[in-house]
Amino acid sequence: MVREFVDFLKQYGVIGLAIAVILGGKLNLLVSSLVTDILTPILFQPALKAAGVENIALLSFNGILYGKFVASFIDFLIVAFVTFIFAKKIMKEEKVAKK
Repeated sequence: MVREFVDFLKQYGVIGLAIAVILGGKLNLLVSSLVTDILTPILFQPALKAAGVENIALLSFNGILYGKFVASFIDFLIVAFVTFIFAKKIMKEEKVAKK
């Protein structure tokens, strides 16, 4: 029974998938920190000072907080681009396509 379970894990690449999920989560934390702590203050500092706000998450328009959305959108773009570069260069794919 245990051997059958180990064979299942090997056949379906469950270990590789688990490692990818863990690394993906840590990459997400790293990129989120990069966007929130470094890029957002640099890119939006003049707008934040003009609005009298210290944190981008507090930027709002008619009561709608849009600052956190902007930071999340930048975060998404960076993760998507890194994934694209990985698929294109690391995996040596000529064209990134669904298999």
